[in-house]
This record gives sequence, C-alpha cells and structure tokens, in this order.
Amino acid sequence: MSFRKEPAHRHDQPEQTAVLLVNLGTPAAPTPKAVRAYLKEFLSDPRVVEIPRALWWLILHGLILPLRSSKSAAKYAAIWSKEGSPLQVHTEKQTNLLRGYLGERGHRLRVAYAMRYGSPSLPDVLEQLQQENCTRILVLPLYPQYSGTTTASVYDAVFAHYARQRNVPELRLVRHYHDDAAYIDALKQSVLAYWQTYGRPDKLLMSFHGVPKRTLELGDPYHCECHKTARLLAIQLGLRPEQYAVSFQSRFGKAEWLQPYAAPTLQTLAREGVKRVDVVCPGFAADCLETLEEIGLEARQAFLTAGGGEFHLIPCLNENAAGVHALADIAERHITGWPTTIADRQEREREAEYSLARARELGARR
Repeated sequence: MSFRKEPAHRHDQPEQTAVLLVNLGTPAAPTPKAVRAYLKEFLSDPRVVEIPRALWWLILHGLILPLRSSKSAAKYAAIWSKEGSPLQVHTEKQTNLLRGYLGERGHRLRVAYAMRYGSPSLPDVLEQLQQENCTRILVLPLYPQYSGTTTASVYDAVFAHYARQRNVPELRLVRHYHDDAAYIDALKQSVLAYWQTYGRPDKLLMSFHGVPKRTLELGDPYHCECHKTARLLAIQLGLRPEQYAVSFQSRFGKAEWLQPYAAPTLQTLAREGVKRVDVVCPGFAADCLETLEEIGLEARQAFLTAGGGEFHLIPCLNENAAGVHALADIAERHITGWPTTIADRQEREREAEYSLARARELGARR
C-alpha cells in the first residue's frame, strides 16, 4: 500500500477537536449534467445498491443515468431555493448553530459539515481538518436511524480516507440517535408548534425513507429503529394507535421495499374518509428532495386526487433550536473525555509542565 504525501507535522500548532456532521448530499445544481454526476456517485456505492458490480454498471450507465438525470433535475428545480439546494442550505445553518451552541456550553472546537456524495466531499473536509491539526474527530452522521445503506456508508468513506494516511486522528463515530430523548422531544415540539398554528389533523403519517426489504431480512436494524422513533414520538404526542400511521417512501427499482409505501397509504386514507392528514418525516434531519418534492408535491397530489381534503407537510427539524440542541447533546456526550474546554486545555498544559519538570529533576539526579 502506498501512503499519500501529507503536510509535515507542526509541533508548534495546537491540537484541536472537531465535530463533523455528515449528510447524504445533493447535486451542485438542478441541471441534468449536475444531477447525472451526483447520481453516478450515489448509485455507484455498493452500500446503496447491492447488485453484482458488472451487472449494475451496465444498468446504471445504460439505463438509469440516461433516463433519470433529466427527470430528477426537473424535480430538484421544483424545490431549489434562491440560496441553493435546501439540503445544503439547512445543513450549513445547522453546522453554524451547533458551533454556537457548543461554544455557549464552553467547548472550543471545530464544527464542520460534509456530504457523503457531492460537495463538500467527505475526503476534502477530512483533509482540511487535518490541515488545521484536528487530532480528535467526532463523526456525526445526520441519520437518526442506523442503516447499512447510510450510516455504514459514511463509516466506509471515513475509513477509506484514512487507510492511506500516516497521521490518523483519534476517531469516534455516532451510530444512531433514533431514541435519543432530546431528539424525540425536538420532534414533539416541532409537531405541536405546527398544530398550534394550523390545527390538528385527523391522522398523522410518519414517513421514513425506504430501503429494500432484503436488508431487513439480512439483519439491518433500520426498520425497527424507524418504528421505535415513531412509537416514542406518538407517546410524547399522546396519540392513540388509530391516530397515526408509519410508512416508507422513495422506492427505487422493482424489488420489494419496506412497506407500507407512503403514496398508497395516503390514497387509502383518503378513500377511508380521512379529511386531513399531516405528514412528518422524522428520519430526515433537513428538508430535501425526498420531503419537499416527493412528499410535499407528489404525495400531496396522490392524497388529494384520491378524495382527501387537506394535506399538510410538517417541516423537518432544520434550524429548529430544539433540534440543534439535541445534536449538541449528542455531540457533547460523545466527546466526553476529550479536551474541548479552556479548563481542559489548562489542565493538560499543567500536566505537561509537571511531567517536563519531573523529567528534568530525575535527569539532574542521575
């Protein structure tokens, strides 16, 4: 194995601790060319598509990319904001707020974000953190529920980056936070605040991103963690079982995915006489194509066309203060023991000075 050339280690540069948020990613622009590049990277990940590589290469380049790029670009264009991609805009704002909240708690550390696919890329951000002498890095994927298709893919990318590095930092990785009390409470506050403004629905649908059913059969805990999140949120909201439902969205390909599917569920609710349905997407830390377009536009149309009356999409946590404070709680818990406060650094400096003085004293005696 050949190692990459790295900048020389600077002994005069203070060591830093970093918290790195990682989200899925987004195209650079709502254009067929940009979307094609993004989809190529995303769908080439063996964690995302578990099909023999040679066969999948032919399908991806012969069918998927030529046919889906323009269609997906049109969908991105429908939700693109003046600031850019909603996912990137929200993730950047979450990062800035998290830096501030951790600072208010006395932590002096670097807080950054990266995308698993697209820009800023995970390797580029890890490289930048190395340039800043971040010798302790907490990787916090913005996926509340663990899945091999998402969280494990982030792990893969982190380990692949450092597999060719000599100077590897101390790493800690957050696996999930699907049942974290602060996260559940943030979801609760978000839903109740929406209902206080717009009234309550006949039914609350909690929609999670789907994955192939075979992942569950092979041992992926994602399905169970989604249902635990939904159950805990329902308890906090005081909902009876008949007042809410769980569904999975974003099905891709012809294989069976986790069910029930979101759009058919909404159509069934409409036919059963549900006049108003609210949809919340607890598995997404920030609004994106899957929430704003797939649920906010496509699923809305499916419900209304089937006879439903009112359709409401409750925003993701985004820059919600309780949501970012939940991330701060999670980060703070995982950096325990690392020197991140001024007091920590002063204690370390005192220990270093004492050790140096002791070594000199022993040397003088000899």
